[in-house]
Amino acid sequence: MDPQLAAALPDMPHVGLADPVRARAAMRELVAFLGVPEAPGHVEVADREIPGPPGAPPVPVRLYRPRNAPGPLPVLVYFHGGGFCTGDLDNEQERCLGFAAEAGVLVVSVEYRLAPEHPFPAAFDDCHAATAWAWENAARLGGDPERVAVGGGSAGGALAAGVALRARDEAGPPLVFQFLLYPVLDDRMDTPSMRAYTEPPLFNRTDVEHMWRHYLGSGPGPGRAAAPVYAAPARAADLAGLPPAYLLVAEIDPLRDEALGYARRLIEAGVPTELHHVPGVYHGFDGVTSAEVARHAVAGQHRALRRALHRALDSPDGK
Repeated sequence: MDPQLAAALPDMPHVGLADPVRARAAMRELVAFLGVPEAPGHVEVADREIPGPPGAPPVPVRLYRPRNAPGPLPVLVYFHGGGFCTGDLDNEQERCLGFAAEAGVLVVSVEYRLAPEHPFPAAFDDCHAATAWAWENAARLGGDPERVAVGGGSAGGALAAGVALRARDEAGPPLVFQFLLYPVLDDRMDTPSMRAYTEPPLFNRTDVEHMWRHYLGSGPGPGRAAAPVYAAPARAADLAGLPPAYLLVAEIDPLRDEALGYARRLIEAGVPTELHHVPGVYHGFDGVTSAEVARHAVAGQHRALRRALHRALDSPDGK
């Protein structure tokens, strides 16, 4: 393990997912430990509620926009992690501020309904509704409806990949990029990394079992029906026609191999895919910004967003 990441572990609360109430309290402790920065003067931040799916409550979102940036800006709709049962907008404050300031994007951070009180498809429907809203309202927000992307970390990565699949299947909203950070993708839990990482740090096989039980209403095992494709995107039979993808994968993570497998399938399906596997790091490592490897990964994310969403700015001839 990276020594700087190892040094941070003893003081970091473990967010076990067996009991969602305790998990949410532990997640709040972890977010407080990592810190929730104030918005700098060059990024405008606004909270609002947008219409939810039919028959569902409104969805809280937080908008991040670089001040004085020439528009229209590309739009990133971002979904937080937390095992589908923890987390809120504060989880992603530092990350989304960085996306706006360093990658020059308009970020729509989404606070979806949590399991087990709201199992699948509640969170997915909220995220899809928020993506459709961001596309429909992009111009009014100073964004570009022709450059809308989805992204997320961990469970948020599952939601982003699922939204990308549904957008392809339903021919909209049109997405140009999917940005997946150590994503949850496969409920079958049958990979070498899932069998290897059964203990802490931070996230392990036991947590994954609880996560799927809360989200799907039953735990993994031969008695449970296959998860819907939009809940577990790795179950999709065909990945052709999806938007270009970026995947960040951590070595010491039970989710490692399902993400590597998904990236390989995307490539085989002809989807332009950028894959980064980082050795010696655990799940969510890029939130530990005291570690050089985390800062390097975050800078790489900013570069990837600029390449994907500001192609004209990065090309040598400006075309």
